[in-house]
Amino acid sequence: MKQDDFDKIDRYIKEEADKSEREYVESLFLDGENNLYFRNCMNKDWDLFLRAAAPTNVNLNHLLDRIHHIVRKNETIKSQGPLRKLIRYYMKAAAVLFLPLIIAGGILSGVLRDRAGTVTDQRVTSTIYAPMGSRVAFILPDSTTGMLNSGSYLTYSLPFNKKRELKLEGEAWFKVKRDEENPFEVSAGNSMVKVLGTSFNLSAYPAENYVEVVLQEGKVEFQDTKESAGVLLSPSERLVCQNDKINKYVVDPAKYSAWTKGRLVFRGDPMDEVARRIERWYNVKVIIANKELLKYSFRATFEDDTLEEVLRCLALTSPISYKISPGILLSDGTHKKEEVTIYKRRI
Repeated sequence: MKQDDFDKIDRYIKEEADKSEREYVESLFLDGENNLYFRNCMNKDWDLFLRAAAPTNVNLNHLLDRIHHIVRKNETIKSQGPLRKLIRYYMKAAAVLFLPLIIAGGILSGVLRDRAGTVTDQRVTSTIYAPMGSRVAFILPDSTTGMLNSGSYLTYSLPFNKKRELKLEGEAWFKVKRDEENPFEVSAGNSMVKVLGTSFNLSAYPAENYVEVVLQEGKVEFQDTKESAGVLLSPSERLVCQNDKINKYVVDPAKYSAWTKGRLVFRGDPMDEVARRIERWYNVKVIIANKELLKYSFRATFEDDTLEEVLRCLALTSPISYKISPGILLSDGTHKKEEVTIYKRRI
């Protein structure tokens, strides 16, 4: 590849590329399976990236969002004919999904060669991101496992094992590797959760203005930065911190971890909570047309159900109706989400 090609890719990553350059870079990856020279370049750069030391942090979130919009747009395309076209469509979608990894390998391998001998002395920030409408499983360097829910970010620094500190924006389920000498600490908004070895769910979406901790096993300490004393949780306890007030409840933890197994569970949840969870689960916008609907609560379990099936079931158990407006591609290249409007049904 010529230097000009790498320059275009670099501008694409930095969001400085013009329309023609963006189309050129994306065409490289969409047609890469037919370009033997390009495939060899990618394989070589990827091998160099895997063998190199960890790079300094590179923010590729805008690329993930762009890829997600491309995939969502392609999902609306009707079947175009025989099996050959269908297979080619999925090959291209897979190529787009690998775009951030391969670009990072090509660009960062050159950066690492220029900085050899200095990178290993620096602390490196790593971020795990779950795009809207998806869930992402992870394994941390200390063997802690977990899952990140839709629209969530989990950030931590390397080396990690001796300083297990993370920052969460969104929702995550953790099964923490026990290490008594190195406590596991997760900050979320103005709060901190400290654990040794335990399983728990932590929800802290910034837009929802509350922090929720549900403990399955072990013990955790919840610390709000505005309070001096921490609050201890025992198994099957749920803590909610909102508007500087902390409340604890006894709950069934299985409800709060069901999302990690692909199940959407409501157990007497109010309409506003149901709407928020449907938004994250299906990557849609939910509009509640009548405020009096907020007094309704719902109880149901869904697994591998479509958005239409979920809404139809809710409408059968309560006096509501709904309208689904499809998502559209806007003139600026962004994607407007599907909208679900929920009305009170006339009896």
